[in-house]
Amino acid sequence: MKLIILDRDGVINQDSPDYIKSAQEWQPIPGSVDAIARLSRSGYTIAVATNQSGLSRGLFGLDELESMHDKMRSLVAEAGGHIDAVYYCPHLPEEGCNCRKPEPGLYRAIAQEFAADLAGVPIIGDSIRDLQACISVGGEPILVRTGKGRESEDQLRFKSNVSLGHTHVFDNLADVVTHLLTE
Repeated sequence: MKLIILDRDGVINQDSPDYIKSAQEWQPIPGSVDAIARLSRSGYTIAVATNQSGLSRGLFGLDELESMHDKMRSLVAEAGGHIDAVYYCPHLPEEGCNCRKPEPGLYRAIAQEFAADLAGVPIIGDSIRDLQACISVGGEPILVRTGKGRESEDQLRFKSNVSLGHTHVFDNLADVVTHLLTE
């Protein structure tokens, strides 16, 4: 099985400092839906792992979150693909859970569901915390410049306290997928 794990906000869909609170606000980044469909058609098992503290903040409810995920899945299906699993952490940063990235709980839950070893599994995110969680489980860290990605890339390059090893950097999810499918 070829497994890949994607962050949601800033990787698949446009992000917002005010949170994405509804299916109407959930808008895909150009090329991301087709990229996921290409991965799916190429035999990848696709899991999404996303921090969604807006639930605990009372900005949206579970029904709204599920509507966002239904929209994402539907768009990918219309493009000829499939998302196999969506995992989310509803907790606030100060709650200290093990599922909120940079903690690896979401990734470990995905590994358990698919009986997969995460060593070398591509894990794509737009933030340092996505990459930290990836490295802690032995995944292959990939940063996209969409969402918070450019800011994260600057932190990787210019801050001595942030070192994430062999992180690969791409402009967007579509570029990552092209790379993965042609290597």
